[in-house]
Amino acid sequence: MRSSLIAFDPASTAIPVHPVDRDGTAGLLQSLGGMAHVLAQTSGFEGTAGQVLLVPDAEGAPVAVLFGVAKDAPPFTLGDLARKLPGGDYRLVCAPGEQHDAALGFALSSYRFDRYRKPADKPRPRLMVGEGVDLARLGHILDGVGLARDLVNTPASDLGPAELTDAALKLFADHGGRVRVIEGDALLDEGFPMVHAVGRASDRAPRLVDAVWGEEDHPKVTLVGKGVVFDTGGLDIKPSSGMALMKKDMGGAASVLALASMVMAAGLPVRLRVIIPAVENAISGSAFRPGDVLASRKGISVEIGNTDAEGRLILADALALADEDAPDLVIDMATLTGAARVALGPDLPPFYTDDEDFASDLARHAEAARDPLWRMPLWRPYESYLDSRIADINHINTSGAGFAGSITAALFLSRFVEKAATWVHFDIYGWNPADRPGRPQGGEAQAARALFDLLANRYPGR
Repeated sequence: MRSSLIAFDPASTAIPVHPVDRDGTAGLLQSLGGMAHVLAQTSGFEGTAGQVLLVPDAEGAPVAVLFGVAKDAPPFTLGDLARKLPGGDYRLVCAPGEQHDAALGFALSSYRFDRYRKPADKPRPRLMVGEGVDLARLGHILDGVGLARDLVNTPASDLGPAELTDAALKLFADHGGRVRVIEGDALLDEGFPMVHAVGRASDRAPRLVDAVWGEEDHPKVTLVGKGVVFDTGGLDIKPSSGMALMKKDMGGAASVLALASMVMAAGLPVRLRVIIPAVENAISGSAFRPGDVLASRKGISVEIGNTDAEGRLILADALALADEDAPDLVIDMATLTGAARVALGPDLPPFYTDDEDFASDLARHAEAARDPLWRMPLWRPYESYLDSRIADINHINTSGAGFAGSITAALFLSRFVEKAATWVHFDIYGWNPADRPGRPQGGEAQAARALFDLLANRYPGR
């Protein structure tokens, strides 16, 4: 995703790109000479946001580019150059402190998912950067994001529980980690009854991935990702419109693997553990049913209110495992509730934690990384919405008139974490509904960049 798109060249003779707003257009055109003026007039270039003007020399070769930006331009606006420039080498004329965001936005915008189509033959633009851009760190981020996007964009026909497991195996093998996989009926023997129940109806056996990396005496950071490779809704079947994007229901697992990739590549001094329950929520005679009562790894009995709320069931077993060795930090990520989208939309994932210091630290890093997040409350009075008459807990909101769906899902998960010093839950969307600078339409690794920056600052690596 990154190697051929960004290059370090502090003395670059590449074509300069001048970001300019409407107020500064006239002065810049004057400094570039008469040809630029003529071209601007004939093409209607006024420095409007998103406009591009290529200024050629006498032989027609481009010698400068003008790119219109608004004064209050959103993050990664300059990344749109990756889609609008012809092939060639370019350098941005901007302050050194702005180069990192520009390079990140450019590379994020350059992502293409070409597994099922022939890539375009035409040459692509390359951005040359100078001092102030840490290409190694940038590469760690881009490789992680690219991995997550590729996984989410791959249809379930080619990404089942086995293939998602293979992605984790390859990632940890590349970095010298170890992976244990529990598959099929062995999940019952090893104490993961809810992972088994959700995945047993599919002819593709459910799995649980348990991967570790790093020194045993380093701080324990454990990541848990929802790996539902496709969600029919089970017996509470979704309508066709609700199933259309369900290949992305493993977006939590993808984002967790993205973050793990960044952490390992950067060599952060942590004991990293990644746990992914990988299942397909299918329909067959062995499917679990509404009204069933499931055992859990934690020993909590769970009444099933709706089989389309399967993600929190597999996460609960995985979180119980994660919690057993009392880690310093547990992070879980899941494409969990439509309620989160109703509250905050697709671009602003909510997160939940009782750790005030972590929450404020994460908010700062999210803003700085241009990776937006919003804290939501673990409002304990709503726990009564999960009451069951026949089990310890119902896994969905059955008595709150359908209110607070994302909060009650987080409250359900919180019952399975006791020993971890800090627990944070992310209810992500994992998808960009439309093309924007830095965020091409399709799968997305939401929250991973912000979390990587936070972990890198807490645990400085090599």
